[in-house]
Amino acid sequence: MTAEVLINVGPREVRAALVEEGVLQELLIERVNHRGLISNIYKGRVSRVLPGMQAAFIDIGLERAAFLHASDIVQPSDAENGGESAHASGKDSEIQSLVSEGGELFVQVLKDPLGTKGARLTTFITIPSRYLVFMPKGHGVGISARIEDEVERQRLRDAALTYAKPDEPGGYIVRTAAEGAPPDALRADMLFLQRLWSVLSEKSVTIKPGNLVHEDLPLTLRVLRDVVSSGVEKVSVDHPESFDRMLEFAKTFMPELADRIQLYDSERPLFDLYGVEDEIQRSLDRKVPLKSGGYVIFDQTEAMTTIDVNTGAYVGHRNLEETIFRTNLEATVAIARQLRLRNLGGIIIIDFIDMQEEEHRRQVRQALEKALDGDHAKTHISSVSPLGLVEMTRKRTRESLEHVLCVACPTCEGRGFVKTVETVCYEIFREILRQARQFQFQEMMVLAHQDVIERLLDEESAALAELEVFTRKPIRLQTEALYNQDQYDVVLM
Repeated sequence: MTAEVLINVGPREVRAALVEEGVLQELLIERVNHRGLISNIYKGRVSRVLPGMQAAFIDIGLERAAFLHASDIVQPSDAENGGESAHASGKDSEIQSLVSEGGELFVQVLKDPLGTKGARLTTFITIPSRYLVFMPKGHGVGISARIEDEVERQRLRDAALTYAKPDEPGGYIVRTAAEGAPPDALRADMLFLQRLWSVLSEKSVTIKPGNLVHEDLPLTLRVLRDVVSSGVEKVSVDHPESFDRMLEFAKTFMPELADRIQLYDSERPLFDLYGVEDEIQRSLDRKVPLKSGGYVIFDQTEAMTTIDVNTGAYVGHRNLEETIFRTNLEATVAIARQLRLRNLGGIIIIDFIDMQEEEHRRQVRQALEKALDGDHAKTHISSVSPLGLVEMTRKRTRESLEHVLCVACPTCEGRGFVKTVETVCYEIFREILRQARQFQFQEMMVLAHQDVIERLLDEESAALAELEVFTRKPIRLQTEALYNQDQYDVVLM
């Protein structure tokens, strides 16, 4: 599968798009005012301990206090378990015995602030490089599960263990990108990570709590480290300075990628050339059409994301069961792509069209698992529920594309609907009666949206005339161009 990475650099925003076989699969956005915090390392101070939640709030200098759970605190004995946290090693430690108010901690951001929640922290620090992840509080060598070839796994393990000194603290995870890498490259990464950790350790002693100790790479360089792999044939960037910086970074840390980085200097915008802008706009729609005529509906809420599959205009060629099966199979590919593109995470419920045959249900689930293989985020698919729903989770570390690019509609305040013109007219009638019974006035004026005023003058004119007879006062109507459809005022004069 051929893949390209497109990087668009603006004055205040950087966007990176992963395109596979000409189709947009993933979009990363970084803005000057909202840079991601994941992997940043801080020196924090414990501001509050919550025994009932087995957690603590940590002040790391952000607007909202960050959250640290007891399971994310590494204890001295955890080094014996390869640096696992209390939760992972099966131990149940009380938060009061691990931290105390006013105490200082060296912490790393696991999840960006999401909505009203603060950042999620851990004391189990990890520092990534091109081929390795260094774990200062761990030990030993682990291999990425995405490297499936057992011979290659053993080769990488042997190479890493050759250079990892038993008397030096820290452990390593060999990343997927290391597949096929020479031993010298692993050694170079180890030396770099050890020097970096030494500098950070010295800095953490002198720096005051609530300050940043180490910031992760900017998006342009982070893409080279984390996204660009052997399957990526070309990296195009439309900004000369960013191109020079990326080329220098690649020559230093990943020379095999340097010749794939290209400067795009055409007058036509880079994203327009590949149709990325149109794909971004479509990714904000609820409805995703399928080639067969069916469609998929995405509804994102704070608690979960629900996905509904429908046959739509697809009538099939054989029978109903076969039509449903084909639609569901096609939907699995679209769903997997949209989850990556929209960066949807947390609990996800998929309502496939009901299938009678058990074999069809099994094949659809397998197709979904296969479609999710290329996803960088960790996913887990549970068994089909008694109601025929597929329940799954996708690791959420940053805001979804919708939350990055959009805000709740000021008209409906995020409800997704507004009151009908008819409903607003009846509310106005009730308000007229309420005020007429309570106050004295000479005349009454109704201020409302144009569509509401037109209905009052047309279909509701008889009812309005009855109100004038009842109140014995004239009722004037006035259109307000700035009012929303369900906004109105009844003014006494």
